[in-house]
Amino acid sequence: MEKFKVGIIGGTGMVGQRFITLMENHPWFQLTAIAASPRSAGKTYENAVSGRWAMRTPIPRESRELVVMDAQADVEKIAGMVDFAFCAVDMKKEEIRALEESYAKSECPIISNNSAHRWTDDVPMIVPELNPEHARIIPAQRRRLGTKRGFIAVKSNCSIQSYAPLLSPVMKAGYDIERVLACTYQAISGAGKTFERWPEMVDNLIPYIGGEEEKSEQEPLKVWGHIEGDRIVRATSPAITAQCLRVPVSDGHTAAVFVKFTEGKKPTEEQIKTIWREFKGRAQELALPSAPQQFIHYFEEPDRPQAKLDRELEGGMAISVGRLRPDSQYDYKFVGLSHNTLRGAAGGGVLLAELLCAEGYIDHKA
Repeated sequence: MEKFKVGIIGGTGMVGQRFITLMENHPWFQLTAIAASPRSAGKTYENAVSGRWAMRTPIPRESRELVVMDAQADVEKIAGMVDFAFCAVDMKKEEIRALEESYAKSECPIISNNSAHRWTDDVPMIVPELNPEHARIIPAQRRRLGTKRGFIAVKSNCSIQSYAPLLSPVMKAGYDIERVLACTYQAISGAGKTFERWPEMVDNLIPYIGGEEEKSEQEPLKVWGHIEGDRIVRATSPAITAQCLRVPVSDGHTAAVFVKFTEGKKPTEEQIKTIWREFKGRAQELALPSAPQQFIHYFEEPDRPQAKLDRELEGGMAISVGRLRPDSQYDYKFVGLSHNTLRGAAGGGVLLAELLCAEGYIDHKA
């Protein structure tokens, strides 16, 4: 197949670097343009990230000599070069909203890692296995923007990937959940850091991540919502309360989750495990290149999942879970794990782009 030409807006940050690595040898996508701030513009990508490359693998050869463009000044030029672009910029929210809309209005579809448009009513926030049907809002967004090709789609916050994908299949199976308590233990790469850059995190735990608890409580409700006219209406349940802590782990967000089912709607432990084991989403049905073959992996061992051992399962795109057991206050509790910069951030964005290409929402420019 003819490869889609891809741009990465915000390519020098940690998530942008992860996008760069995921484009290497991708069967559908060809990295064509990289954009960043004015201080990086005009440099080769290799020079722009010199001393800042945070990935464990070397800078891909195809990106080293690409000249970095100005993400804000070169919108039309970049939009003319690519079929779509990923966006992972570090700017104020109102600036991100304006920037992403400028690309969309230049007929460049944007797959965003940013939170700026997650609450825009006609911008779908999609986890491909959970709510692919939300892509159907894109024509309404195009009408609002006055575009033919351009639109914005976003991925959710990385923290909810460690528990929302474990709750969704159970609810889809007909078991209503009344309330959820989720405590997340989040890796330092979620802050764009490494231990070399953040030595204060060694042997430390910080019980606060700005804005993270609100996102963790509210974003699943949009994922579980439905399209009504020209907007996505959030679900009203389950009620979620969250506490988010930064822990001295390089990659991998872990969640301790407590679940209370609606009266008379409680499955057995074995029923839950079977649901997890058998669940396949649209990404698996389409056999998308980045989709894990087995979306959810359950561990029977009492000390799993562990970030160091299990975060890389299926290229870091699978969700791991273990320790499902009864709880004295809720019905059940369990521990979930996801790779925050793969499934949670850049990898989730790539999978979303694959879904939108496969379903015809992104096409090749004429």
